[in-house]
Amino acid sequence: MLAIDWLDAGRQLKILQNEGVNHLHWDISDGRFAPDFTLGPNIINRFRNASNIPSDYHLMVEEPSRMFDTMAISPGDTFTIHQECCRNLHRDLITLRRKGARVGVALCPSTPLSVLDYIIEDVDYILIMTVNPGYADQQLLPQAINKIAELRATIEKMELDVRIGVDGNVKFETIPTMVAAGADVLIAGSSSLFRDDMPLEDALKRLHESIAEGLLQA
Repeated sequence: MLAIDWLDAGRQLKILQNEGVNHLHWDISDGRFAPDFTLGPNIINRFRNASNIPSDYHLMVEEPSRMFDTMAISPGDTFTIHQECCRNLHRDLITLRRKGARVGVALCPSTPLSVLDYIIEDVDYILIMTVNPGYADQQLLPQAINKIAELRATIEKMELDVRIGVDGNVKFETIPTMVAAGADVLIAGSSSLFRDDMPLEDALKRLHESIAEGLLQA
């Protein structure tokens, strides 16, 4: 959502809703874990009332538990917290679940999948970062595709109902590879959905075409 045209946000939200977008992805950063600062809870809570699309709160903050009580939770909302930021990840996941949220864990590119061994059965969603947390327009780290494929194989072997998301450099050109590797959720931002050189309606069409191409390769 940081890449949306804020001067045209109302119209764009209606387009996203009509197109069946699953979630609004909110990057929340405190300038410590990730170098940039983003919108705070008060603004996000007000803005999200303009749509009934569920939200995915991606907390790129140190000790994210301190923010749990500041965010409005509606049915279908997901809280995605970084394994690298939590002193007690399992406790934080339980706390969010009790508040009525779906729970997700995000992993930076250098974080191995082995950190999920004892919590993978307790989450709804795992977000694979294909770039390091921070600014837009970073280059895709190739090893992240292998991580997606490895995680997909683990989920299928364990017969879990866990979705895999991808965040970072989600372009029309990279989406087919991501989907073919096993991604269920694409965090589309300035690299694809919200572009200066393409109307949102056309970008959504291209996005669907890229997803379809990836499904054929899977």
